[in-house]
Amino acid sequence: MQRRTFLHLGLAAGTSLALAGCGFHLRGLATPEAVLPELALAGPDSDLARLTVERLASAGTRVHDGAPLALNLGDETFRERRLGVLESGPRELEMELTAPFSVQRRSDGAYLLDQQRLEVSTRFTVTDDNLLAQDDIRAETRDRLRREAVTRLLDRLRAMTDA
Repeated sequence: MQRRTFLHLGLAAGTSLALAGCGFHLRGLATPEAVLPELALAGPDSDLARLTVERLASAGTRVHDGAPLALNLGDETFRERRLGVLESGPRELEMELTAPFSVQRRSDGAYLLDQQRLEVSTRFTVTDDNLLAQDDIRAETRDRLRREAVTRLLDRLRAMTDA
């Protein structure tokens, strides 16, 4: 039974390597579609704003100040809370990222999306064994939350253009 499982895993790995080697890509995953043709970004200079510009540009959206639509992106706020009651040992925490945003037409100042809010959260575990690693874990969690928030923001902008 174990030999059969091993053979199936080997066959699956070989097939995936062969497909990767021949240039096969899943449809829709290799090149993201453009969210909007062009967009301006207004708001504070933050890691969330920089990541948003990078992702918009990689999706084919020109980000410049003269665009007909402006994405107003507010300050990112992180909130952390403890999920358990133990004071020692591994502690499970939840971190939440919140950032307000709106999309405004520049020609008449009308809001296409008004007073929207990005909210993403995740759980992570820290221990008192290595205090230096806790800072790294928190930084990685913040980065993960920013990536998730930008993905959700792009999905909302895509939905706005589809409607």
